[in-house]
Formats: sequence, structure tokens, C-alpha cells
Amino acid sequence: MKSRQKILLPLLTFGVVILLWQTVASLGIYRPHELPSPGSVFSGILELARTGALWEHIGVSMYRFLAGYLVAAVIAIPLGLISGWYRPLWISIDPLVQILRPISPIAWFPLVGLWFGIGDLPAMFIIFMAAFYPILLSTVSAVKNVDAVYLKVARNFGSSQKHILWKVVIPASFPFMIMGLRMALGTAWVFLVAGEMMGVRSGLGFLIVDARNILRTELVIAGMLIIGVLGLLLDRLIGWFEKKINLRWGMAP
Repeated sequence: MKSRQKILLPLLTFGVVILLWQTVASLGIYRPHELPSPGSVFSGILELARTGALWEHIGVSMYRFLAGYLVAAVIAIPLGLISGWYRPLWISIDPLVQILRPISPIAWFPLVGLWFGIGDLPAMFIIFMAAFYPILLSTVSAVKNVDAVYLKVARNFGSSQKHILWKVVIPASFPFMIMGLRMALGTAWVFLVAGEMMGVRSGLGFLIVDARNILRTELVIAGMLIIGVLGLLLDRLIGWFEKKINLRWGMAP
């Protein structure tokens, strides 16, 4: 019953939204180029798919996103584990992190253009900046809040610091780390579009800007919907990864 609800209830929600959208478009409150109908948007998606432009833009955007996001995770997770475990290190870098963290990735645009020019690197850097701090802070917090009982038991059995870190701290902090990864994914995916507006000639962000310039509003909305669907799929992928790791460590419900 629950599995059926997970399918039927979201479909019902989407159906209501599409019906409302079609109703507003049919009332003539907005002209077609201001609010295209769901059918026009769907036709636009099919047009992009037939020409191959859709798959090209998706492929380029996914490449840029995964490069920036994975580099952020590869750097932030080990740094967060070490900083959370060795408190003096975190005390040393925490002020710097708290100064840089509130700076919006968009504020880096002028410098990024000077440093990397035009191409994939500016978008990757923006995605990296958007993902790095949520992953780092969630990892540090997860390590610092590991139940002290786990650590005492491990030390009573004579475990080394390295063994405690790998066998106790990382599994115990994993649920909070994966939460940070999911939050960072959503944040970085939002900034993907902004990063692809910096002079590149491909990607979903470019698709939206280019469609706006030629007044193809249905393609603008099509690009927005594709970005949303891909974001949902990426979130579900991390959820699947979380379940696999929890199952391996014996934490699955």
C-alpha cells in the first residue's frame, strides 16, 4: 500500500499542477509567449530531443556539475573528518571558514572570469564553492557529535586513534554527512544555471538564456523543468547510495 502511495500521490500532485497551469493558460490572461501551455512546453522538449540539442546540453551540464561537486566532496569530507577529530585544527580554521562561507558564489563571478576565462572551469568553480561549505560543516558537526559512549568503549578495548576514526567515528557520523551531501547537492545544482550564464555556449543554463533571447518561452520553461527533474534524480541517487552504505554497516531500518 505504501509503495502505491509513493507513486500515486506524487502523480496526483503533478496532475493538479498541470491542470491549473493549463487552465490559466487557456483563460487568456497571459499571451502565449508570456505563459505557454503545458502542451507547448512538451512540444519544445520533443523538439530539443529530436535535434539532439537536449542531450548535448544535459551531458555538458552534468559533466560540469559532477566535476565541481565531486571535487568539493573529495576535499571537504576528509578535511571535515580531520578538523572534527582534531579540535585545535578546527579552532584554527573555523574563523576563516565563517568569513568565506557567507560569500555568495555569485560574488565570485568577476574574479572567476579573470582567473579562468570562458569555458567549463568558471561553472565548475561556482559549483565547487556552492557545495564545499555545506559538506565541510556538516562533516565537522557530525564528527564532533559522535556519542561519547562509542568512543569510550572503543578505547577500553585498546583501539588506536586511527582505528577509532575509521571503524567508529565515520560510521557513526555518516547519517549527518550524507545529509550535508544532499544539502550541498541542492545548493550546487541551483548555482549550476548561474555558472552556465558566464559566457559558455552550451549547458542547460545557456539553453535558458538563449531561449529567452529569442523569445522562446516554452523552451525556457522546458529547460527549467529538465533542471528540476535532473535535480530530483540526483537527490534520489544519493538516497540510494545512503541506503547501500547503511545496509553495509548494519544501520538499515
